[in-house]
Amino acid sequence: MESEPDELPDFLSEDSDAGDELYEHFRLVVDKGQSPIRIDRFLTARMENKSRNRIQIAASAGSILVNGKSVKSNYKVKPCDEITIVLSTPPVNKFLVPENIPLNIIYEDDDLLVVNKNAGMVVHPGVGNFSGTLVNALSYHFQNLPVSKSNRVNDTDLPRPGLVHRIDKNTSGLLVIAKHEEAMTFLAKQFYDKTVDRKYIALVWGNVEEDSGTIEGNIGRDERQRKLYRVFTDGSSGKPAITHYKVIKRFGYVTLCECVLETGRTHQIRVHMKHIGHTLFNDDRYDGNRVLKGPNSGSYKQFVSNCFELVPGQALHAKTLGFIHPSTKKHLQFDSELPEGFEKMLEKWENYVTHTLKEDIQG
Repeated sequence: MESEPDELPDFLSEDSDAGDELYEHFRLVVDKGQSPIRIDRFLTARMENKSRNRIQIAASAGSILVNGKSVKSNYKVKPCDEITIVLSTPPVNKFLVPENIPLNIIYEDDDLLVVNKNAGMVVHPGVGNFSGTLVNALSYHFQNLPVSKSNRVNDTDLPRPGLVHRIDKNTSGLLVIAKHEEAMTFLAKQFYDKTVDRKYIALVWGNVEEDSGTIEGNIGRDERQRKLYRVFTDGSSGKPAITHYKVIKRFGYVTLCECVLETGRTHQIRVHMKHIGHTLFNDDRYDGNRVLKGPNSGSYKQFVSNCFELVPGQALHAKTLGFIHPSTKKHLQFDSELPEGFEKMLEKWENYVTHTLKEDIQG
């Protein structure tokens, strides 16, 4: 039997290689001499530190496929069957301390909740961020959130709120959190299948030439600057990533865009937009926190600096999130308003285009 983990998340830092989607994907090929046995027993015996209960939950969620078709726990494996399984993998952290931090919850039921995260809040604890995170807040407010097994800590139970995806520290917007293992596994499968609707609003440097487009290119960690990610155009490294964009409004030296994700790689929008020459506005990690377009005048530099002060980092907001509910199986769609600082920044650019920019062109 072959076992090939496609996703092995490392939750030691906010900038891990795991990407924004938190799941593990395994592929197993059954030996030619294998006798018939229930698939839940088969997988439990062959997947280290994966309990039978977790395997059965994955089967109930439709997350176990045999030769491309979903099967239940009582399916009996046959020689040469190709098995794929998706398991949710919530963050592991030994130093998690519940904290009474207010949350902006826009939807909640017995299975999940959707929160609108503020820019500046780290999603989960890691190196340099052991407190003040979304997970610290969730652990305080929701004591019954999922606790799973992980082979990283000798299969010991730890309090780990049910994240199935994440967004960067300085990105604001919507996140869905599962309240129990079944919901977490069901949602993780949707992220793996790329059926979740995710729309972001981004302000980028430069006048984007095309009204809409698609950016494709593997994204991986930069070999020389380990905190950065880049596009590998030849596919030699990184993981496949696809971002669709369309222009919402042009402000001369910056452009407001809507970005739709097909994949969820770390820093995907930030890296893809920079790759096509349009770094996100005020993105300090990718050199967007300085004047990249516009006149070389003191007044313009001061204007841009004033805009920077209104957003804590890259001008990026996870505005829309849609998925199938784990219990009702109905499609839920959520939308969020831009943060106040983001709105004020756009008002400044609108005023600049209406007055100063036109005067500069006429002059």
